[in-house]
Amino acid sequence: MDSSELSSHHRRTVEQLFDHQASGNVEWRHVRSLLKAVGTIDQEHDGKLRVEVGPETEVIEVPKGKDVDRQLIVDLRRMLAQAGLEPGGDGAVADARSRDYGDSRWGKPTEDD
Repeated sequence: MDSSELSSHHRRTVEQLFDHQASGNVEWRHVRSLLKAVGTIDQEHDGKLRVEVGPETEVIEVPKGKDVDRQLIVDLRRMLAQAGLEPGGDGAVADARSRDYGDSRWGKPTEDD
């Protein structure tokens, strides 16, 4: 599964998690819904959740409040990135420069473009 196959709500949650300004104001219920959509969640006997997304498995303590903390955001970013679910796919910023040089040459732009 890639991020283009996610619902708009799940894509928004992924974007919030990967936002560099994420200050912990990502709601747990949105994160849990995303994790259910992209992986598996199993409740352990101690109340923690075993989450599998792609090649990653994490045991997550359910947040006490409605928002996830910064450390959980870091862990989720790693899990989602390993599963290929970060915004932009591979994390690269798209190059918006034109490849049309006007003389039928196409290709990578040079540094002076």
